[in-house]
Amino acid sequence: MKEGIHPDYHEITVVMTDGSSYQTRSTYGKAGDTLRLDIDSKSHPAWTGGQQRLNDSGGPPLPEFRPKARAVAGKGAAGAAGSARPLFTARLN
Repeated sequence: MKEGIHPDYHEITVVMTDGSSYQTRSTYGKAGDTLRLDIDSKSHPAWTGGQQRLNDSGGPPLPEFRPKARAVAGKGAAGAAGSARPLFTARLN
């Protein structure tokens, strides 16, 4: 291995959402650090069959977004027929 180009690979502790933990090797943090997971295979709907619901607080719900999108498109907040202006235009050079 070439010297000085590889990241430090060391042992850390990973703590799952249910509190169980295991040791693994990683480039995360420093040797002996703890990585606490917010979501894992025990809590993610893809592995649990969709029994739990994830909170998506990343933006407004869709009903709040649609009137704003109509206003940008030139149709007004009520969706009245006006100048049909596209939301996005592509320029090819």
